[in-house]
Amino acid sequence: MKDFNYYLDSLGEIGFVEELMHSLIYASGLPRVHPGELVLFESGDLGQVFSLTPEKIEVLLLTRANLKVGSKLVRTDTRMQIPVGVGLLGRVIDPLGNPLDGAKLTDTEDVRTVDIAPPKIVERVEVQKPLITGVTLVDLVVPLGCGQRELVIGDRKTGKTDFLLQSMVTQAKLGSICIYAQIGQKQFDIKKMSEFFAETGIKKNTVLVASSSSDPAGVVFQTPYTAMTIAEYFRDKGLDVLLILDDMTTHARNYREISLLAKRFPGRASYPGDIFYVHARLIERAGNFKKGSITALPVAESILGDLSGYIQTNLMAMTDGHIFFDIELYNQGKRPSVNPFLSVTRVGHQTQTDLQRDLSRELSSFLVTYEKMKQFMHFGAEVGETAKKILALGNKVDSFFNQSPTASIPLEINMIILGGLWAGVWSETKEADLRRQMERLVLAYNTEGSFKKQVDDLITQSKSFSDLVNFIRRNNEFLTSKITG
Repeated sequence: MKDFNYYLDSLGEIGFVEELMHSLIYASGLPRVHPGELVLFESGDLGQVFSLTPEKIEVLLLTRANLKVGSKLVRTDTRMQIPVGVGLLGRVIDPLGNPLDGAKLTDTEDVRTVDIAPPKIVERVEVQKPLITGVTLVDLVVPLGCGQRELVIGDRKTGKTDFLLQSMVTQAKLGSICIYAQIGQKQFDIKKMSEFFAETGIKKNTVLVASSSSDPAGVVFQTPYTAMTIAEYFRDKGLDVLLILDDMTTHARNYREISLLAKRFPGRASYPGDIFYVHARLIERAGNFKKGSITALPVAESILGDLSGYIQTNLMAMTDGHIFFDIELYNQGKRPSVNPFLSVTRVGHQTQTDLQRDLSRELSSFLVTYEKMKQFMHFGAEVGETAKKILALGNKVDSFFNQSPTASIPLEINMIILGGLWAGVWSETKEADLRRQMERLVLAYNTEGSFKKQVDDLITQSKSFSDLVNFIRRNNEFLTSKITG
């Protein structure tokens, strides 16, 4: 930005503050100003035109300003823009593009407008490439694709952030660019997130766009738009981008606060009537494109497991499915606490191979049967041998799905382990030993090239899940040797 006198001399218009209301300023003057334009105050503070009336200009503050009635402001004839480039990788910035980690930004080769219209349909292509999260339950039952918009929803403290970070670590190690937008969170949480990226060795593939709860409302509101703009830069470079928006309910509450202060007519739950447009205009910018992809994982917070909240259902309507973290499953000790029956993926299955699709169908069908059987057992009914086998296998599948928040498990070894469960490799194994033996297989897959090749070849050769199970049943020594060794 230039200084106040530069814009005053070049544009020849000046305005005056008439009224102050928290993060909103009402000013007069500036006859040719337009909505969304940045304005500069004589104190050096920055604002953005929120709306216009015949008498006044409504300005949303973007800095912690200490203004008074009568303060002067000028137009800048520009919309909000941020610097973008490879120099952002590994950095922590605020929604205005300013670094929060102390060092100066370098290698920012371009400047992009933050609020733009979503790309047209002709620029998009079908979602075809799978997005591996490293989380067993999600990759097998609720698969995602590159370019998918998938809502992550659940109560507070149910493991949503752990899942998001596992997905980031997995994708960053596969070469994707990962952008995390922290919307109106605590300063401590922002610092903790930055440290996590450094500790896991993925910092060079990540960008953290953060606003704290103490920032001006306008800055918090801009956070996801800035993150999306950075994602679009890397997408145009032909890269796959994972974008996490944490969280959109905080963003909606912030926008509601701004709108109520601006005396906008309140709608359902006092949210403004344009809240759907505000979010849809953002989410629609993600997708699979001819150059690259942006996979968006917006986060929404539910209350007591209620999925029917206003913002939650709005986000469901504009995404390609949702992953539901169930507070009851979390309290039962399941990690991750994903409810496979209430989670949906609308385009993820089309990215799977025939084997993966067959395995997913078989597993989903079994989980339904297992759940019915458990409910039946609540009545104290006696069960036959078939039911006992289903319950025993179901308990082992539960152990298989239980996963440490720090573990990222490749899809191929997950498929082999599941095939081993169906083939009866662990039929005599106690549940206490089951998880340890599975972890040995994962370690062998990650460290032994010959075993990894053997597993990958088997996955490639198997045309269906039954082929995989039958092969393991006939040749289970290649698994048992790793388990016992």
